Amino acid sequence: MSQVLLSLRELLRDPDVRAPALAFAFWVVGLVVSRLAVGALTRFAGRHLDAQRVQSVRRISFYALVGLVTLAALHRGGVDMSVFFGAAGILTVAFGFASQTSMSNLISGVFLIGERSFEPGDIISVGATVGEVLSIDLLSVKLRTPENLFVRVPNETLIKTDIVNLSRFPIRRVEIDFRVEYDTDLATLAKLLDEIVHELPQCLLEPKTHFFVQDFTDAAVWVKFRFWTRREIFLEARATVQALAQERLAAAGIRQPTQRLRMERSADMASAVRERDTTA
Repeated sequence: MSQVLLSLRELLRDPDVRAPALAFAFWVVGLVVSRLAVGALTRFAGRHLDAQRVQSVRRISFYALVGLVTLAALHRGGVDMSVFFGAAGILTVAFGFASQTSMSNLISGVFLIGERSFEPGDIISVGATVGEVLSIDLLSVKLRTPENLFVRVPNETLIKTDIVNLSRFPIRRVEIDFRVEYDTDLATLAKLLDEIVHELPQCLLEPKTHFFVQDFTDAAVWVKFRFWTRREIFLEARATVQALAQERLAAAGIRQPTQRLRMERSADMASAVRERDTTA
């Protein structure tokens, strides 16, 4: 055993061997220290950030520290860093031109993580897409639609597009449009709809309901009814109120007119068409 140690000591006295060996040892120790530092940073971030952002912080900090440790180990091993940085600069420029979209998505992802407009589990609307946020990554956001489809939205698109967070607040307002005849007693209709809200446990009494005339058309009056419900039962509450309102309106004799298209053919127009065909 002592002979092996002596041989190893003699080997390390050689400058050509000692420098790479020390650089490798420095790199190994640096990796261990980096893992410990990232673990401490992750625990600290976990007390202030959600799981998704903690994961992003852990990845970014780990790769950054590993990169710094690797560069320091190469420098300690006698590698000329000026040549390395020159080559790295050229590669960085070439890589930047080749991956402009990816870099834009990466930078946008950092802004999205910092802004916290939405979190995993939220329901958001982006353009024509509505879905649950599965993850917020550095390049894209993953969504699951109500049809159970997987949608990947680039972060750059999210930065440039209006995002509607449908589940940010605990309650949501439901709006239902009704089309009634001109002779309808609107006060009776408003009272009937308000009674439905007071009867159903899915509906909230505060904030109060809101009933108003929205538009007048040739055949009907358009009215809008608003009430509030908890966000997790939004669709259920709207469907229940619509079904019950349809039943109560029919029982109260309040009719919802349907659009009818009537076509008339004038005798003069028909004779003019026949005349034109004969001339041709």
